[in-house]
Amino acid sequence: MINVEPILCVSFSERLFHKGVNNNWGRVQIISSGEKTAPKSRLVDIAVRYFRKEGYKVNQEGTVLEGFSGISRRFDLIVQKGRVEQGVWIRDWNRTIGVNVIINLDMASDDVRLASPIMIGEKFSDHAKSYSNRRKITLLTRQKIAMSLR
Repeated sequence: MINVEPILCVSFSERLFHKGVNNNWGRVQIISSGEKTAPKSRLVDIAVRYFRKEGYKVNQEGTVLEGFSGISRRFDLIVQKGRVEQGVWIRDWNRTIGVNVIINLDMASDDVRLASPIMIGEKFSDHAKSYSNRRKITLLTRQKIAMSLR
């Protein structure tokens, strides 16, 4: 049996009781530049392959954008097809993604003026599906992406 510890990204300027915990598992990483980086999950790799196969340009580097509200918005990927840029959030969770997460993605995308965002996850609640249909947000599951890559 392998012993796995939770991943914790901490910059030197943060106090120990103000840690940000991400959604993945692994080991503690201390970043000297002050920028928090989450380890790449397998779902991110699959998503990048999927978007490239679908003809999108994929940007994994410059994914923190400042919105018109003055708040920095972080996306896991920024994909572009033609002139349309879309923000992508990838949630590699073992639980259902609720409507609150979809609303936050929608608000972040609107704030930085990116067209119809994309959420990738394991499964979505009925309310999340309903909201995304009304707001033209694309929901992709791991199963849909795997079927497309075959």
